[in-house]
Amino acid sequence: MNSSGPPPAADGPLPGPGGPLPDHGSPLPGPGGPRRDALADRAGYDEAFLGPVVPLPLPVRDTVGTVILPYTHFTVVFRPDRRLAASTAVCIEGRELLEDVPREDIWEFDPRLPDEQQAGGELYRNNSLDRGHLVRRLDPVWGSAAVAARANTDTFHYTNAAPQADVFNQGKQLWQGLENYLLDHAAEFDRKLTVLTGPVLQDSDPPYRGFQVPLRFWKVAAFLQDGALAASAYVLDQSPDLSRDAERALAGATPGAPPPLGPFRTYQVPVSDVAELTELEFGPLPDVDVMPQARGPEERWRRLESYGDIVLHP
Repeated sequence: MNSSGPPPAADGPLPGPGGPLPDHGSPLPGPGGPRRDALADRAGYDEAFLGPVVPLPLPVRDTVGTVILPYTHFTVVFRPDRRLAASTAVCIEGRELLEDVPREDIWEFDPRLPDEQQAGGELYRNNSLDRGHLVRRLDPVWGSAAVAARANTDTFHYTNAAPQADVFNQGKQLWQGLENYLLDHAAEFDRKLTVLTGPVLQDSDPPYRGFQVPLRFWKVAAFLQDGALAASAYVLDQSPDLSRDAERALAGATPGAPPPLGPFRTYQVPVSDVAELTELEFGPLPDVDVMPQARGPEERWRRLESYGDIVLHP
């Protein structure tokens, strides 16, 4: 087992561009229209999906005007100042997942926000960055065929994307399969999961095309264990590999090129560390963490080489 200490906490919120933004939880203003009407009936994330309440992760202090965007079976807490999500939350009903829903890969702006407040195609065009789903495409795709198809389409809004390295390595494979692994271990509890995900947004994130590219992502899964609420947290790190690319990483990327992202490294971490990194509120989840508390920071982050390294019992 390899271990690594946690990165430094975020330096604080960035100033938002433009005029005032709605407070989180406020109704979204703006004119109607076909595209807006198409999203008007979305119920979003259900905090009581598991039985015990798992609240939507909101900023402890919202100084930038986050906006809540409900979709089918999931919700995005969006930061227009960064043009990226601060957090997402999805309900996964494992018994009803429909894996044969076609993948369309047609990304759209959410019409409930101005296009200029979202990170659209200009961020990803003609470079090595992927549009990384925050809510994984298959996670909300359950229920009737019509509802599942709508959920699939909903995940292809730019509000549910963040730039990620296009390399595919073991760390990325582990990250993308976490929900499946956890669902398998929740089989006796009706295969239900609540998954909270987002980027770690820091002032030090490298700039690119007028955006800032997050170097880390987090995921917190909540489930029932022995009939009680339990949680497990993870961090995906795509920071530059200084041992291989030190000169470019330290000197800055070639003008016009994206930041030199490294291969993905996946860690299991305490839920409380994710709360500290993100400055988000996770309700009861830090107190029901299945990962045993370690004394030093270097012992708290568990580098995952395989799913067998995951701790799911205190």
